Amino acid sequence: MAVNPGRPLPQLTDQNAFFWTSGADGRLCIQECASCASLIHPPQPVCRHCRGHDMGVRTVSGHATLIGFTVNHRFGLPGLPAPYVVAQVALEEDDRVRLTTNAVECDPDDLVLGMRMEVVFEQAGEVWLPLFRPAAEQGEPSPLPEDEASPGIRPMPTAEKFEDKVAITGIGSSQLGRRLMVPPLSLTVQACEEAVADAGLTLDDIDGLATYPGAGPFGGFAEGGITALESALGIRPTWHNGGGETFGPGGSLIAAMLAVAGGLARHVLCFRTLWEASYGELVKQGRIQPPSSPDAGWLKPFGATSAAHTLAQNAQRHFHKYGTTRETLGWIALNQRANAGLNPTAIYRDPMTMDDYLQARPITTPFGLYDCDVPCDGAVAVIVSHVDTARDLAQPPVLVEAVGTRITERLEWDQSTLTHEPQVLGQSAHLWTRTSLGPDDVDVAELYDGFTFNCLSWIEALGFCGIGEARDFLDGGKNIARDGVLPLNTHGGQLSHGRTHGMGLVQEAIVQLRGAAGPRQVPGARVAVVSSGGLTPSGVLLLRTAT
Repeated sequence: MAVNPGRPLPQLTDQNAFFWTSGADGRLCIQECASCASLIHPPQPVCRHCRGHDMGVRTVSGHATLIGFTVNHRFGLPGLPAPYVVAQVALEEDDRVRLTTNAVECDPDDLVLGMRMEVVFEQAGEVWLPLFRPAAEQGEPSPLPEDEASPGIRPMPTAEKFEDKVAITGIGSSQLGRRLMVPPLSLTVQACEEAVADAGLTLDDIDGLATYPGAGPFGGFAEGGITALESALGIRPTWHNGGGETFGPGGSLIAAMLAVAGGLARHVLCFRTLWEASYGELVKQGRIQPPSSPDAGWLKPFGATSAAHTLAQNAQRHFHKYGTTRETLGWIALNQRANAGLNPTAIYRDPMTMDDYLQARPITTPFGLYDCDVPCDGAVAVIVSHVDTARDLAQPPVLVEAVGTRITERLEWDQSTLTHEPQVLGQSAHLWTRTSLGPDDVDVAELYDGFTFNCLSWIEALGFCGIGEARDFLDGGKNIARDGVLPLNTHGGQLSHGRTHGMGLVQEAIVQLRGAAGPRQVPGARVAVVSSGGLTPSGVLLLRTAT
């Protein structure tokens, strides 16, 4: 195919050049383990299957099975204007190896999961991009490959739980809105000061700081991390932690719990700040230059620039396997909007109907506008304290019954679980091994809803219905309403309240367990489950009242 220099391109290295340049002779090459003959992708220095270190390269047939596709309508790139089809294929030689690619030379309406595809290369500078088109000869569609077997959940190493030593004692939030044009650190300080006051503490009582994702080139996704807040407030912590490789966006709380239980701190101030809406506006005005990377990785060269492009394909496979529909996801969006109507801080509060949901502009199929959360500006802060200090503070402590953090799935987005959001199954199973409580004991659920499908995945993973049964469980929205069997995202969730990246869900769980949610209060709420993240490693909390 023709040269296309406009796309974002991967950075060629000694480790990946064999893959990205293999199209020069029209043949696709994949890394192979010489010990067990497994194909490995992306390339690694060791085989994940036999742990062998003798790695080579195999030329493969270039034939694959179509295991996912999404028609992108929202995003565009130089050299790749919308609409275009982001796809995933599984190689015929080893269906554990999946490639993100573009489906080309076809009408998207003619694509069918399980159809046979063949590679065709497009040159972009020194890189030869492996794209896939429907093969000339088609038989019956192949079944989708199976996910890798889960390694299971390890038993608790001791009967003693760190969760029993900690409590949540304070919560706070800044103003929340779209394009507030306020410095992000100001939002952080506002939320932190409110949380400290809520707990009946002073800033001098705080001896720990924790955040996600920490300092770094995160654009509108952070305020500058621990360094920025400590420099502003002069707290001088005895323990601190900030980083992205943790238990989801709310993972700072679990890290703080471990520090408190281990005696490194008594009161840890955890915070999360986003200013995506203002950041995007400043970029548009040319007042901020977004950070750039010389390496587009394995997904962006094909226009898979958003988590939406991966999760849309997971949703498509859930539809295909279990009969889920867009209306199934719609009940989640409608529930969150109904709850947001009772929350004066929510960004979107106007009533929404199923027709509104279904007729909204497409983002990337099957997701429409209302399947996606709301970029906003705002900060949330939560204080984790030692349980022995919590009894004397201003608010009744909220206790931590259990956490779930176990990784049982592949971490690479396009190599992981096919029919659910990756990184929810292991964490959910892990949670229930650390408590005698079960799904039937939960009074309110605040589940991560960066997209409607994330929320569906958590509902199934946590056992509120069986795997593949969300269509019946969610039908009509009654089960997840405030007076249903599983009151869900009672403040409006990220879909309508705003994308506070999981920490807003924690705040709402605390408000519900305190009985302070006003017209959206779930009567008698004593146990709450809160999930944080997914797709990337995540975490889940089970919280309860003291009585």
